[in-house]
Amino acid sequence: MTKRTLVVLTAVVAIAAFAAAGWWVTDRDAGKAGAMVADASRLVRPHSPIFGPKDAPVTIVEFLDPACETCRAFYPVVKDIMAEFPGQVRLVMRYTPLHQGSDEVVRLLEAARLQGKFQPVLEAVLQGQPEWASHGAPRIENAWKAAGAAGLDIARARAALMAPEVTAVLEQDVSDSKAVGATKTPTFVVNGKHLPSFGAQQLYDLVESEYRAAHGKAGG
Repeated sequence: MTKRTLVVLTAVVAIAAFAAAGWWVTDRDAGKAGAMVADASRLVRPHSPIFGPKDAPVTIVEFLDPACETCRAFYPVVKDIMAEFPGQVRLVMRYTPLHQGSDEVVRLLEAARLQGKFQPVLEAVLQGQPEWASHGAPRIENAWKAAGAAGLDIARARAALMAPEVTAVLEQDVSDSKAVGATKTPTFVVNGKHLPSFGAQQLYDLVESEYRAAHGKAGG
C-alpha cells in the first residue's frame, strides 16, 4: 500500500464515521467547484496561522470551524499530505465559526496565536473536541481546559479574548470566508482553486497537480 493510498484510506474511514454521526458540514456548492477565487487577497492575511514554508509553491487554505468534526478528521490528513511533499506545501488556517460556541473557541485560538502557542492549542482543542463541542449545548470550559493543558496562559488568554485586535481578526476571517464562498466547513482552496468536489482524494489530487505544475512535471 502506497503512502498516498494510506492517506486517502485513513481519511475515508474517519470521515465516513463522522458523516454517519451527522457531523459532516462541507462545501458542496457545485457552482464554485473547481473555480478560481475571484479575489485572491481574501485567502491569506498577515494574521493567518501558517504551517510549512512561507514560499512553498503550493498553498492550501483551509477555512475551518474548531467544532466541526470533519475539520478534526482532516487535520491529520492534511499533515500527511504535507509530509508527502516535504517543503513544497504550506497550510494557511482561516477561522469560520458556524456552530454554537465556536466564536469563543476561535477567540481562544487567536489568543493562543498571540502567545505563540497556536499549533499545540489547536491540536489539543481538536483532540478534546468530543468533550466540548455540541450542536445544542457546547461545554466551552472543556475547550479552555484542553488549551490550558497544552500550555496556554489562561489568565492572559481570557484578558485578550475581547480585545479589539482579536475581534478584528474574527470579523476579517468571517468576511473573507463569505467572499470566497466558504460557507461550510471545512472548505479547502489550493493555489486559489476550489476543489472540483469535496473529499480527501480530491484534495490530494489538486495538491499533486499544483506541485507538478510548479515543477514542470507531467501528470501520471
